[in-house]
Amino acid sequence: MDRRGSGAHHDLDLARMLRSAEALRLPLTQMAQAARGARPSSALRTQLASIGRSAEQRMLMATGGANAHRGAIWALGLLVAAASLHGEQEVDAELLASTAAAIARHPDQNAVDTDSHGVRICRRYGVGGAKAEACDGFPHALQIGLPCLRQARARGCGEQHARLDALLAIMSRLADTCLLHRGGPAALDTARRGAQSVLDLGGSSAAQGMQALMRLDHELLALHASPGGSADLLAVTLFLDGTDVLADPCLMQPRSDHGNARL
Repeated sequence: MDRRGSGAHHDLDLARMLRSAEALRLPLTQMAQAARGARPSSALRTQLASIGRSAEQRMLMATGGANAHRGAIWALGLLVAAASLHGEQEVDAELLASTAAAIARHPDQNAVDTDSHGVRICRRYGVGGAKAEACDGFPHALQIGLPCLRQARARGCGEQHARLDALLAIMSRLADTCLLHRGGPAALDTARRGAQSVLDLGGSSAAQGMQALMRLDHELLALHASPGGSADLLAVTLFLDGTDVLADPCLMQPRSDHGNARL
């Protein structure tokens, strides 16, 4: 889903996505407040989960029942809480990710067993999904997305191309449960191979790379498949990148073309 249209998400458009994002401002603030002065514990995890469930309801109301940001509520909620937990202490991306993981590993005392799409996909295909990614400290963001983002910037790529390349790097490696849910192993394989092909051709800023990206876009649309898990981890990557910039202003680079590049 982007400015051109809904893509594989027939129940979403850009306006709904923006309304959903705005609706999450309050619950994410509440998560930060809940973590202030706390420590990773089952009590904190349970409180964050309660706020997260309220956030999901706000999202669904904003979108008319469509899931726009469920994965982001989980991942960014943990990171916001982790950042707040450290207070005024200066933290880098690795410390923030490890703190978020420490919170995620604790049980939600009020959790109800559900047979959600994500749970079924993880069980069927033997993959970890969003929970395992968080409990492991977001390795696909920290070790794949973030280095690719910064390498692209260092090559002189514009910000949007750098972010596209980071997304593609994550897609090329992640067992994305959204892809598996929508299109099975065929969709996952198409996404992984296609993403790596774009990167091998110079990334989204190169002419051949952009052509390969457009082909991948059409292939995934034909499968009605969308790399939602990878998109969530791009959001994590950008959050961690911002954390490192605060810790080390030398990482700050001009990003004048923000929002201009399109598929």
